[in-house]
Amino acid sequence: MGNPVELDRTDRRILAELQDNARISNQELAEKVGLSPSPCLRRVRQLEEAGYIKSYNAVLNASLLGLKLMALVQISMDRHTPDRFEQFEATVLEYPQVLECILITGQSADYQLKVVVKDMEEYQDFLLNRLTRIPGVSDVHSSFVLRQVVSTQALPLGNL
Repeated sequence: MGNPVELDRTDRRILAELQDNARISNQELAEKVGLSPSPCLRRVRQLEEAGYIKSYNAVLNASLLGLKLMALVQISMDRHTPDRFEQFEATVLEYPQVLECILITGQSADYQLKVVVKDMEEYQDFLLNRLTRIPGVSDVHSSFVLRQVVSTQALPLGNL
């Protein structure tokens, strides 16, 4: 990651357009933000090199892929030591069922995971044979998502 660049209005517009549609052509992007294609491409490359753009992803339909159960899982650790946390984090990185792992505060739990699986049977297997076997995990609390009302990774760029 390079040095962050000072974002101007055009940079923010480029970022907003790419968040909305990462498959937009450079020509279309340039038109939308009021640049010619060559300077537009240069700015996109600068934003990538500076680390503002981390990656480009396709958002898949979990339900159509048979992944119909989402759980929010709060994990408590037995010790609050850097090595214990590092070991836990390294282990959950290996599990494709874990969509998100965040270290939290203000709760009795240390981590919250977003997990997606096929069904309750698969979740039970994941819980009993993976999560609870990670050294240091002392408590697990699962909540199941009934419906996602908002699901986005788009950042609010309007106030920057």
